[in-house]
Order: sequence, then structure tokens, then C-alpha cells
Amino acid sequence: MPVSKEFSNRLKALPEYLFVEIDRAKKEVQARGADVIDLGIVDPDLPTPDAIIRAMERGINNPANHQYPTNYGMIEFRREIAAWYARRFGVQLDPATEVLPILGSKEGIGHIPLAFVNPGDVVLVPDPGYPVYRAGTVIAGGDPYSMGLLEENGFLPVFDDIPSEIAKRARLMFINYPNNPTAAVASEEFFRQAVRFAETNDIIVCHDAAYSEMSYDGYVSPSFLAVEGAKEVGIEFNSLSKTFNMTGWRVGFAVGNAKILAGLAKVKSNVDSGMFQALQVAGIAALTEGLSEFRTRQMATYQRRRDLLCDGLNAMGWKIEKPKGGLCVWARLPGNVTSSAASMDCLRKAAVVITPGTGFGRYGEGYVRLSLTCPEERISEAVKRIGPVYSEWTKATS
Repeated sequence: MPVSKEFSNRLKALPEYLFVEIDRAKKEVQARGADVIDLGIVDPDLPTPDAIIRAMERGINNPANHQYPTNYGMIEFRREIAAWYARRFGVQLDPATEVLPILGSKEGIGHIPLAFVNPGDVVLVPDPGYPVYRAGTVIAGGDPYSMGLLEENGFLPVFDDIPSEIAKRARLMFINYPNNPTAAVASEEFFRQAVRFAETNDIIVCHDAAYSEMSYDGYVSPSFLAVEGAKEVGIEFNSLSKTFNMTGWRVGFAVGNAKILAGLAKVKSNVDSGMFQALQVAGIAALTEGLSEFRTRQMATYQRRRDLLCDGLNAMGWKIEKPKGGLCVWARLPGNVTSSAASMDCLRKAAVVITPGTGFGRYGEGYVRLSLTCPEERISEAVKRIGPVYSEWTKATS
């Protein structure tokens, strides 16, 4: 008798990862010979700085780094992360207990529910939001509860709208600013509200700050941990992926409450063997090599792309406010055009990949996300191609 290969109920409960589906549709269009412009995934097209690459080479050539790393990471790397948090945010961290290297922020976000969520516990997830918040919850046996991020509320969750019976069952809450996909930003006052809500309801806060260094027009993103009481109730995830064009390197870190990090570390010690030490050497270089000039040039490039995309779309009738943070533009669709229909129209009629808002949750309906990780000439071409498609939508809804 053949062995059953049926997936577990938890795996069945997960939708296929959004970008796998988009990539499949993209390949179908490319197979017809189309020149596809991809504004779907937020993956920097710019190279990793040379100083980081040279540090990686030094790390690889050191035989001491060829063995198993420690699960908690090199103390030298943890010290540099703590020093960077002190310089950048004014947040003081103990490198021994309040800093944990992780294999990219996605890995830590996906694993944290396993440390604290029991079957039937609620996890509060932003909607629209990064799909891994919900996926990690489901894998842990928890019940995701959508906190609707509405435009009229600045794409911030309204904690008073969460039913008391849900708040009482909640163990974790994810928040994320600068936000993906809406590109909204949050103030320290919002973070203070999150701390008060967490204290009142005994909830662990997990702030995803992967886009903390992606900012425009003089905006400077605050850290959740910089507000009073935050370290008592939560942790913050960050990453070198977007800041230093290192998405493929998988170098991230979680910082904050020592007991919460210990729970995450215990999960990780049972499912992975830590981060390759040469990567940690490269991470030290990223945080200490004086790359401010690189960062200034990089953000100037992204700001030109943002302006080019927003100005081009607004000229054809969209009404898009230029984001102050992140690496994407969140655009409301005209009339009754659905996000999935808009995404497929742009791909099949214009050979441009954009991401449907519903890929990030039900409150994403009526929006699409467009990435800034594409050269200016390709963004200009994408705007030209989208124009006729947008005209079709507006005629159909007029």
C-alpha cells in the first residue's frame, strides 16, 4: 500500500505564498515572448556595498568560521548591533541577553509564535500585512485576528476597535512601521499606545522594523523600543536586507526583552544551527564601516524612483500620496476594480507585474502595491504601459 503523502491540516490551512503565485503567472507571460517589468516583489536591484563583500571574503577565508556557529551568535556581532541601536535610536541593549541574530527577519517572525502561542490562542496581525505574520500563527496552531489598517486611520490599527474577548485571548501582536505594504509610518505616540494596550491585556508586541532605514523627505523612523515600557512588553525585528541590499544573505536580528528573545532562541536551537560566522563578520562591517555616503546615495536613488512612479501615475488620474518610508507605493484602484483583476490586467495586457492588495489580507482589496526596486528607465516604461490599462478601468467604472 502506498504511503500517504497528504499534507498536515496546518499546511492545508496556509495559502500558497503570494510571490510564488505571482512568479508562476509572470513566467507564463514571459513564455509568450513578452518583456516583463517586475514591480511586484520588493527585492533591491542595487549591489551590496564592497566593504561588506570584502568582510565576507575575510570571514570565509578564516578556518575558525567553518565550524558550527553558536545559536546565540558571535558576541562581537551582538555588540555591534547593540552599538548601532544606541547610535541610531538611543536604545540601550545588553548584547548578552537582549540581542539575537536571526536568519533574516522573516525567519524570526515565522518562528516567534512557536515560542509563545498555544493552539487556540489569538495573534493580532495587521491586515493588510506581511503574509508571514499570519502563516507563522497558523503553523503554531494559533488563531490570527485581523487588525484592519484603513486609509482613514493612516493605516494604523485602532486598538479600541479590538473586541475585549479577543484581546483577552491574544498572546502576540505584530505591528510593522514603516509598513509593508501600505508604506505608512508611525509616530512614537502610536508606539506608546501599543505599549499601553499590551500592558493592559498581557500581550507580547513584535515590531517588524525591517524598513526602518528606508525614509524620504527628511523623515526619520523611530524605534518601538525607544518609548517607555516597550522593552518590558516586546521585541523588535530588524534586518540588513533592505538597508544594505543584502536580501539573499539572510542576516537579521531581534532585539528587546530578554525573556522573549530566550523563547525565540530556544525554538531556533531546535530547528537551525545558527548563522554562518562569515555572514556575521559581514554584518559587523555593515554596521561599522562608515557607509553613510552609500546610504545617502541609495536613498536618493529610491526617492527619484518614488517621485517618478507617483508623478507618472498621478498624471494619468491616480491619487497617490508619496510615501515617507518603505520601498513600495500603495495605490487605491478606481471604482469597483478588484486588486486581483488589476494585477492580472497589468501583467497580461501591459507585461507589468504589480501585487494585488488582497495578497496581504482582505483589507487590501481595492489596492495594489508597486515596488521601487527597479531602475528608473524601467519604471518610466512601466508607467507608459499601465496608462492604457488604467484608462480601461476608469471607462468601465464611469
